[in-house]
Amino acid sequence: MPASASADAARAAEILAQLCAPPRLAAFAELVRRGKDGATLAELAYALDVPVQQAGEACARLTGAGLATGTGNGVYRADLGAVREAVAAVDRMQPIAPLLGEYPNLRSFFAHGRLTALPPTLSDRYQQIGELFARFLALDGLHDEDEINRRLSAATDDVAGVRRMLVETGWLERDRAGTTYGLARPLPAMTSSASHRATPAG
Repeated sequence: MPASASADAARAAEILAQLCAPPRLAAFAELVRRGKDGATLAELAYALDVPVQQAGEACARLTGAGLATGTGNGVYRADLGAVREAVAAVDRMQPIAPLLGEYPNLRSFFAHGRLTALPPTLSDRYQQIGELFARFLALDGLHDEDEINRRLSAATDDVAGVRRMLVETGWLERDRAGTTYGLARPLPAMTSSASHRATPAG
């Protein structure tokens, strides 16, 4: 993993660790709800029905992690930028993320590195997403269905639907017993026009 990716992962882990603690999560959620108006420690303690000291401890941890701004008895405000950066970092670490960069017109079918829907079967994008997943599988010979499902599960919950799509678009070939799969044809060289090329079913 590149150093920048490792740093992103560490930062995302730090953010998630801070928000895993119920008192800090509740304080952060309340600050988010109040928006730019924010809240003093007294107001936050009242809203959360906790002692002022506990509200202060939560805010101190949030500000230390870059999740909020404010000091002492002043007004505290949530800083959503850190959360957005953490989410973006997690997205970049998803296994299919590098390939999605080559197919930008397919990004709307994914959320946080996972497939949420398939394009219409008669559309060019259906062919393109077949090519995308064929690259993602990176098959080097024959594999049983369990292995195909395992690899697909890293990017989709609908492994059966995606496996069927790969067969329909001509990228995946299965034996007569329907238990062993392999790449049906060579993948074309990756080019900057990959996101605009419709691949034939063959």
